[in-house]
Amino acid sequence: MKKNTVDCYPVALTIAGSDSGGGAGIQADLRTFNAFGVFGCSVITAVTAQNPDEVRRIDLIPPEGVRSQLETVLDRIAVRAVKTGMLGSSGNIRAAAEVLRRTRLPVVVDPVMVSTSGVRLLPEDAIDCMRTELLPRADWITPNLPEAELLLGRKLSGPDAYAAAAAECAKIWDCRCVLKTGHAENMAEATDFAALPDGRIYTVTTPKLEDPGRASHGTGCTLSSAIAAVLAQNQGWKTALAQAKSFVFGSLSEPAQIGLDLAAMYPPVDDYDHLVRIAEFA
Repeated sequence: MKKNTVDCYPVALTIAGSDSGGGAGIQADLRTFNAFGVFGCSVITAVTAQNPDEVRRIDLIPPEGVRSQLETVLDRIAVRAVKTGMLGSSGNIRAAAEVLRRTRLPVVVDPVMVSTSGVRLLPEDAIDCMRTELLPRADWITPNLPEAELLLGRKLSGPDAYAAAAAECAKIWDCRCVLKTGHAENMAEATDFAALPDGRIYTVTTPKLEDPGRASHGTGCTLSSAIAAVLAQNQGWKTALAQAKSFVFGSLSEPAQIGLDLAAMYPPVDDYDHLVRIAEFA
């Protein structure tokens, strides 16, 4: 039974693109919010024609439409946390940033730039806009390795470089940074690097699964929306990290078969919290 008689039911908002295949974007975010017992609202920035193998078409929503969706939701609904995903253009980045600067809500920015299948989802000219307009408003950022390399302008290789990059992002944008290393081939475990603005760096680790193939489509969206869902429940940063990492691991461990030889992440039935290790990086 929903216990929301005293306070508002926890609400999280995603600002992202729609994935017609259902594995990432708005669809993955709302599915994650629901799994965490959080009511989900959405601002759609783009409509994509895609499946886990390819992105065939992207139709961007105009910035005025993004701004109107966002203002309309925030004017009436008691949102507790926000996450951003695929924004698609400088105009959409500015529209989201302008509205979010008027709020004090925790904001998780997943700086989506390249799809898992390799399609560029953010034009080159919009990367600087991301750096200067939206990331300064973020409380959390969750880049993967290719995105961190684009943001910092250099290649990254090895745990020391990953830790340093996470710390640099946290310092530049005065936020918590979770650098995801799923693209790295030199890691024995599934280890992400979390840096705090005060300079502390942590590793967030689970066992490494065998190659999940296309089931890994949407892992970044799922991680950032899981963090936002936990923040919407007024939990602390370490709890948000642990529960988000556990949820991603569980979703990859218990995929749904959605086509011939095609599996997709899906909210797990079992609890995987005991497999998550958070430790200070030495």
